[in-house]
Amino acid sequence: MTAALRLVENGKPLEAVCWSLQEHVFSACVEVAERALSHTGKSELLLGGGVACNNRLRIMCDLMCKERESESFAPPRMYCIDNGTMIARLGWLELNAGRVTEFDASAIDQYLRTDQTPIIWA
Repeated sequence: MTAALRLVENGKPLEAVCWSLQEHVFSACVEVAERALSHTGKSELLLGGGVACNNRLRIMCDLMCKERESESFAPPRMYCIDNGTMIARLGWLELNAGRVTEFDASAIDQYLRTDQTPIIWA
């Protein structure tokens, strides 16, 4: 991001910088997905979340999967949006299970892995 911001500050067109940033980020994501397919022996990739609405990401995943003789799937866009209702439901489940997160501890942890997250309400 810092490099992208510098490019814009130095007069590069915002549209070109945004396109380049998107390409780099999506390339990294597709590379991780390809490694996951390879290491797990799977042959299907499923996109989800708000970013799965992006046509370019869908195309890049389709291309990678075709090269691997795999399949890429993405739900209809209306189901790929980030859903506040799901977040609220999770908060409700956590609260009812007795887990309260103080505001100071509620920041995003970019290193948190889903397999390391305690699920106390299940």
